[in-house]
Formats: sequence, C-alpha cells, structure tokens
Amino acid sequence: MEIKKRLVMNFKTSLGKKVAISVDDPREDLTEEDIKDAMNVILSKNIFTVNGDDLETDVDAKIIETGTTEFDLVL
Repeated sequence: MEIKKRLVMNFKTSLGKKVAISVDDPREDLTEEDIKDAMNVILSKNIFTVNGDDLETDVDAKIIETGTTEFDLVL
C-alpha cells in the first residue's frame, strides 16, 4: 500500500470565505510550530488573493494521509 501525505492549511479571507492551501509530501519532522510560522508568513507577506480578496486569518491545519492499494486484475 502506498501512503501519501499532504499538509492542508486553512485560512479565511476578509470576506469570510474559507480557502485551503495544500502542500504535497511535507517534511516528516514538521512541527506544529513550523506550520504556524509558515501560515503567519503567508498572512504577513499577503502573497495570495482569492478573486481579489486577501487572506485575513489562519483557521487550522492538518496533515492528511491517504493509502492506495492497487490490484493487478489479470483475467
């Protein structure tokens, strides 16, 4: 089984819309502090907008693991 990981950081815009930014294959030693720091940099640098609406606050973050099992179905 192949396991993939993705870091998902959720923000709210100044109009209250929820926006997710994801990063595939985050570092194994990533800490909560590292994630908070990255989200603060994203907000302070104001580098992302959604339809002209700025990201305003961080909401939460999570690392999602998905597993894939492939089957070789030779008939």
